[in-house]
Amino acid sequence: MPRIELSYLSGADVRALEMTPDEILGAIEDSLAAQGRGETVIEPRMHLVADEAFRGHFNVLRGYIAPIGIAGVKVVGDYIDNYRKGLPSEMALVNLFDARTGMPRALVDGTAITDMRTGALTALGAKYLARSNSRTLGHIGARGSSYWNVRLLDHLFDFAEIRVHSRRPESREAFGERLTRDLGKPVIVTDDWQSCLKGADILVEASRLDRPQPLLKTAWVEPGALVIPYGTISAVEDDLSDVMDKIVVDHWQQCLVGPFGCLRRHVDSGRITADTIHGEIGAICAGLTGGRKSDDERILFWHRGLSTSDIALAWAMLAKAEKLGVGTALPYA
Repeated sequence: MPRIELSYLSGADVRALEMTPDEILGAIEDSLAAQGRGETVIEPRMHLVADEAFRGHFNVLRGYIAPIGIAGVKVVGDYIDNYRKGLPSEMALVNLFDARTGMPRALVDGTAITDMRTGALTALGAKYLARSNSRTLGHIGARGSSYWNVRLLDHLFDFAEIRVHSRRPESREAFGERLTRDLGKPVIVTDDWQSCLKGADILVEASRLDRPQPLLKTAWVEPGALVIPYGTISAVEDDLSDVMDKIVVDHWQQCLVGPFGCLRRHVDSGRITADTIHGEIGAICAGLTGGRKSDDERILFWHRGLSTSDIALAWAMLAKAEKLGVGTALPYA
C-alpha cells in the first residue's frame, strides 16, 4: 500500500487562515446550490445523549458533495453549561474522505467551522428571503454562531441598526462590545426580547433555552419581516407558522429527525408538513425555486445545520491552508 498522509488543521491553524466573509459565504452558497441540483447526499443527523445529567448531547452529521468528490462526517458536542468551565458550548471535529476510495483526506477542528457555516446559512437565507432594503436586525443569543450570524448578515446588508440580547447580562454586553469593535458601528444591547425583536426587518433567534418557552411573540413580526429561528429548544409561539406567507427549510428530511429544533412541536403536530413549506434553500440558491416575491411577505427560514456546509467549508479551508503552508501532515499508512 502506498504511503498515505492526511492533513490536520487545529483550531490555531483555522484562525491563522483568517477566512474572509466572501470566502465563507462562497463555499456555503456553492454547496447549497449543489444540494438544490441534487449533487449531494445528506444523511439526517444522529444524536447521542451520553447522560442527561450532563445537560448536553452530540450531533453526528454525514454527507457528500459530488462536485468536489468529498464525503465527510462531523461530530459536535452541544453542552449548555460549558460557559461555566470557560469552554465553547459547541466543540467539533470534521473528518474528510475521498468519496471514490474512502481514503482519509483531512481532520479539521470544527468548532469555528460550526460557527461560521451556521452564520453563513443564516446570512444566505436572508440574501434570498429578506427584503433587499432591510435596515434593522434583531438578534437573540450570544453563542459562537451568533457572532457569525451578525457579522455575515451585516456584510450583506450593512444595517442601520443592530440590536442584540441574550439571557446573561455579562454575555450580551461582551457580545455587543465585540460586534461594535469588529463591525465599526454601534450595536444596541437590549434587556429583553421585545425591545430586541419587535419591528425588526430580520429577526434571528439563536437562544440557549433548557426548556420550551414562547419568548418570541408572533405579534412582533411585521409584514415584510424575515424570521430565522434555529435554537435547539423552541422559543416561538405555536401560531408563528400561521402568519407566514412562506416557510423555507435547509433540508426537510432532517426536520423530521430527532427531538431537537425550534419548530419540533410544529412538525410533530402536523402544523408544518412537506406540503405546507415553500421549499428548501438549496433549490432557491440553484435558481430552481423562487425566494421572496414581494416586500410585504412574512417569511420564516428554519435551518438545522447541514453536513454539506461543514464539508464545504472544511474543504475550502484545506485548500487555503495548502496555499499558505498551514497545518500538519499526519501519517495514516
